[in-house]
Amino acid sequence: MSTPEVQMLISPACRDALQLWLQGISALDGAAANTISAYQGDLSGFLAFMTRHTGAPQGLGALARITTSDMRAWMAQERNSGTGARSLARKLSAVKSFYRWLADREGFEPTAVLAARAPKFQKKLPRPLDQDAARAVIETVELQSGTDWIAARNVAVVTLLYGCGLRISEALSLTGKAAPLPASLRILGKGGKERLVPVIDAAREAVQRYLALSPYPKDDDGPLFRGLRGGALNPRQIQGAMAQARAQLGLPASATPHALRHSFATHLLEAGGDLRSIQELLGHASLSTTQAYTAVDTAHLMAVYNRSHPKA
Repeated sequence: MSTPEVQMLISPACRDALQLWLQGISALDGAAANTISAYQGDLSGFLAFMTRHTGAPQGLGALARITTSDMRAWMAQERNSGTGARSLARKLSAVKSFYRWLADREGFEPTAVLAARAPKFQKKLPRPLDQDAARAVIETVELQSGTDWIAARNVAVVTLLYGCGLRISEALSLTGKAAPLPASLRILGKGGKERLVPVIDAAREAVQRYLALSPYPKDDDGPLFRGLRGGALNPRQIQGAMAQARAQLGLPASATPHALRHSFATHLLEAGGDLRSIQELLGHASLSTTQAYTAVDTAHLMAVYNRSHPKA
């Protein structure tokens, strides 16, 4: 169902309430634009379903009367339409967050919605590269462009991802003021969470080499990493360079720019880094997010054990 059709199924009062809620989490929680867009899509789909399910537009009063049976019908429809367990859990989380806010605002009891249980799913573990593969990717990325400054730029970006554990959005949001890179970078991550990230020499040198070759003068207020025409670099350019390097090296599809950040964390853990420190370096709000890497590390240790133990 197209977006205009979905919007027609939502009452004006519900549309207004949804926009107020989205504005609130954007302003107060610092939610990213992509998160806001995902929430809007999830809630619009939910509200449109309830209109079709009950046969009447769902005004605020009707939303307060949603039952456990209604919630089960929505979740069943989502699963039947091909929504996976992980995506459905995300959608349900968005619906519950909206309902907590709406119930507090309108003064009703949201038990039927909040009691809905998310489907169980196997959390996907990060898929890091091993150390040799990570180094090979950085070396190979340099070969993906025939233009020296673009090759140097791509190397600088992927070196920051692997060497400092940055998200690609964080690396590309750096301005010229960040160069020459200091001993540590102050990074503003998801939800406006600020963290201090040490900068390795290889990253500092890669950025300096890129700037020396770039045809565009460094602008303290402009983007550090520039595209072909001088504007801000599009992340698709780095994803494309990674894809070419991945194909050339025979690496799996999971070897993406974000995998370099996972590799940074996993290799620190393998070298004896503690989870709390890695949590700070990655900018994870919850330690439980960082703990996924312990499972990766355990898998690594078991693989070594199975290969090396004389009785294996």
